[in-house]
Amino acid sequence: MSTLDDAAAMAMRLPEVTEGAKFRHRTWFVDGKGFAWERPFSKADIKRFGTATPPDGPILAIKTADLGEKEAIIAANPVAFFSIEHFAGYPAVLVNLPKITKKALNEAIIDGWLACAPPKLAEAYLKR
Repeated sequence: MSTLDDAAAMAMRLPEVTEGAKFRHRTWFVDGKGFAWERPFSKADIKRFGTATPPDGPILAIKTADLGEKEAIIAANPVAFFSIEHFAGYPAVLVNLPKITKKALNEAIIDGWLACAPPKLAEAYLKR
């Protein structure tokens, strides 16, 4: 089980990360690009779930390198990672924080950061 504060701490440990807000929700940026953000469901999102129960607990969105990576992440751990209609065709996954281990969350946050970090910064991080 992970929390939004766990995600914040993990994101802030990465190089050149800043925390701010986008659409009034906590967002973590590298090079001016948001790579992870708090993503509560809108009324429209909830309506689209129909009779299905939406995931419970805080939700985090994390960028992925591309749509192939997004699908692979969801397939590997569909309990923790998912998508919704609003994210169709967009390279990001949603994370049900109460259902993800801290290790898996950290890996996803690093991958999101790598997807948005400038190439030289990402390369230096990977070489450390």
